[in-house]
Amino acid sequence: MKGMDLSRAYCERYAASLFAGSLEGLRQRCALGLVGPGSECLGFDDQISRDHDFGPGFCIWLEPADFAAFGAELQRRYDELPREFMGYRRVSTPLSGKRTGVFDADEFRMRYTGLASAPSSSKEWLFIPQQLLAEFTAGEIFSDPAGVMARRRAPYLAFYPQAVLQKKVAAELAGMAQAGQYNLPRCVRRHDLVAANAARAEFITSLMVVMHLISGVYMPFYKWSFRSLKERAAAPAALVDSIGYLASAPVDSMPQELVESLCSLVAQVVRRLGWAQTDDDFLLTVAMEICRGIPDAYLASLPVDAGSYR
Repeated sequence: MKGMDLSRAYCERYAASLFAGSLEGLRQRCALGLVGPGSECLGFDDQISRDHDFGPGFCIWLEPADFAAFGAELQRRYDELPREFMGYRRVSTPLSGKRTGVFDADEFRMRYTGLASAPSSSKEWLFIPQQLLAEFTAGEIFSDPAGVMARRRAPYLAFYPQAVLQKKVAAELAGMAQAGQYNLPRCVRRHDLVAANAARAEFITSLMVVMHLISGVYMPFYKWSFRSLKERAAAPAALVDSIGYLASAPVDSMPQELVESLCSLVAQVVRRLGWAQTDDDFLLTVAMEICRGIPDAYLASLPVDAGSYR
């Protein structure tokens, strides 16, 4: 059974009991669902996932005033719910933190965005870690009659403003150029295979980020980045296969032409978007042209690599 289905079934079975009696009116003012880290929120969980931070549970989000007044009692009731359901028992690890239970909706948003409200500037947008936005916008809201979470997630579900998106793509193109077109072949020529593998990994990461960005999808934690590229960003099969080969081939015998062909492909995509016109496939050149065309004085003033995924 998939984790999201388990969470939804658990919520449907026990949510009503949480709001019985004195908390009955609270049900219409809160949101229920499962959002945050964990493979189940991306739909990627499998048998292997069940050995940690997996099992029945769901989130309850309250407005700050309701959380202050009723949060402790609601959490007490939640803690008394059965830990085992449909043959699954919640397995938590020390590093997981609190993933289910009762939350102040503002504090929950702050955890992922660092902001008390929706971003009001390109600067605020630029520096929210992308993998945290992937977590905040993943998962499922089961019930939200008052829009508690809908209001808070809507700006992020709409994805980046155009200028911020262009700046982030430019930053990753610069990273691809540095790691794949410049440092990777130099490291191979020096027979420094550790550095060459590090450069290759940096190149692949930046490439996957670019493909996520132009698909309007936040790239998640590195463990799920390649699967997300295939299933959420819907990257072309040929590109996915090329990345798979690039990652698995011996780095000292890997054809540099493959790196260059991937860079050329990305440059073509950027040209089709109208963000650059240069015929040069060296991606730093493409990135610099994108930056010169960004209609935002703050973003245009930043170093080309500002706003990268890392």
